[in-house]
Amino acid sequence: MDPRPPDPAAPDPGERTAAPDRGERTSGPVQPDSPGTQVPASRREFAGRLGVGLVMAACGVLFVTTSRISGGGSIRDESSSVAEVLRERDRTIGSLTDSAADKRARIDELTRKGGGSEHRTQLVADAVGLSSVVGPGVRVTLSDAPTSALGSIPGVTPDDLVVHQQDMEAFINALWAGGAEAMMLQDQRVINGSAFRCAGNTLLLEGRVYSPPFVITTIGDPDALMAALDSAPSVALYREWVDYVGLGERSETIDEVTLPAFEGSLTIDVARAG
Repeated sequence: MDPRPPDPAAPDPGERTAAPDRGERTSGPVQPDSPGTQVPASRREFAGRLGVGLVMAACGVLFVTTSRISGGGSIRDESSSVAEVLRERDRTIGSLTDSAADKRARIDELTRKGGGSEHRTQLVADAVGLSSVVGPGVRVTLSDAPTSALGSIPGVTPDDLVVHQQDMEAFINALWAGGAEAMMLQDQRVINGSAFRCAGNTLLLEGRVYSPPFVITTIGDPDALMAALDSAPSVALYREWVDYVGLGERSETIDEVTLPAFEGSLTIDVARAG
């Protein structure tokens, strides 16, 4: 399969263009007032008062508009960078995750004291990913291509050098199809309701932000998982770009790995009928 076609080359941003035509002057030079012409004092005084009034009215409109826009707060706060907003959300999610882990530990303690239902509860926890799992598996690491490819390969754009969401989905879907029993993306356990998306070259998962390289760890039959990767067409397409621009991919088998229990929220916010 041919690699993704590059976008057509954009015009050279450094090329100097002609200055726009601003038009020719059509009126002659302004003639100064003759020495004998004088403006009455009353007219000058009225004009001065009118000018001051207009300036004060404009200032009032500006103050009222600024107050409504800021809502009584700082306008600078509303123009914070996206990166700072994501960092603040990451800190908030981390705090909530720690709190959820403490509550889950308390629930586990109460469950152990419950007696006969402990075994049934453990079975459910294993099935939905609420308990840690140990076993052999496969680890896949994906990384961006070096920026030097922009100058050495004609037609390559910066968008061609990053790992996209569909690239990660290609490997994840192939691993599930190959019989993966449990999966972890970066340092978080992936369950049935997990969702992630990419913004630029960063990964957003359960409210946290990750930068490449992106690591997918699975537990299952290593041979079957590697065979599933080799037979997936979308994985083959990514590997073509690995050879073309230098995108990173490392797939390796693991004799034993421990995947932690899922610690995110199990609440469903939106449900749609199929």
